Amino acid sequence: MELNLQGKTAIVTGGSAGIGLAVAKALYGEGVNVVLVARDGARLENARRTVERERRLGHPEVVTVPGDIRQAETVERTVRTTLERFGRIDILVNNAGAAVAGSFLDLPEEAFLDAWNLKLLGYIRFVRAVVPHMRERRDGRIVNIIGGAARTPEPTFLPGSTANAALLNFTKGISKELAKSNIRINAISPGSTATERAERLAEQRARAKGITVEQQKAETAAAIPLGRMVDPSEIASLVLLLVSDRVRSLTGAEIVIDGGQQPGI
Repeated sequence: MELNLQGKTAIVTGGSAGIGLAVAKALYGEGVNVVLVARDGARLENARRTVERERRLGHPEVVTVPGDIRQAETVERTVRTTLERFGRIDILVNNAGAAVAGSFLDLPEEAFLDAWNLKLLGYIRFVRAVVPHMRERRDGRIVNIIGGAARTPEPTFLPGSTANAALLNFTKGISKELAKSNIRINAISPGSTATERAERLAEQRARAKGITVEQQKAETAAAIPLGRMVDPSEIASLVLLLVSDRVRSLTGAEIVIDGGQQPGI
């Protein structure tokens, strides 16, 4: 499928591992310049080298910006760096997030505030920062990686699920305003995904329930009709479709990719 993305520029947050890294590799392979943002500078540099080993169209570049998107300065620096290096921002993929799992009564208030500040407000900060530049060119694509917990919350993951639910609301609401400037924003909500973060969440959930990690993983697998976790590359493939012009009328939508796990509509 011809995606016609070569020469475009994308910002990918949470780009040092997992879904963010998979998305960066996929975009780079299509000839997109990629700006990676993450907190851990060493992991970020390793991610850059990993992406640059991919086969790609043309001669795209990979730039890293270490920083915490809970801080407005990181967002501003990322946008400034991207414009100075490439002169344009065509794509934003919001992916950062690290909400902890645990029993509600055992989680401190800070667990909620941290999840909301990093994921909910972090995504909003980046949308607010890139939209003026996209609006000038009357073109732009934004994808928010949210999560199935937005619609199907679990008692051991309430900091993350509440942030996700708010992000889904934000994505759908802002899409109407952005559409006037030919800026499309959509959401992808992955279910259980095979990443390092999934391993940490399994440990935290098992501790909250008083069961073993193996039992928690078995519970997770049993709840997925297709019987397997989502591979990050699947989410990356969906991102490519959403940021291309293959489905130009799609905006304000949420696409769930979870192996058939979500019980509702």
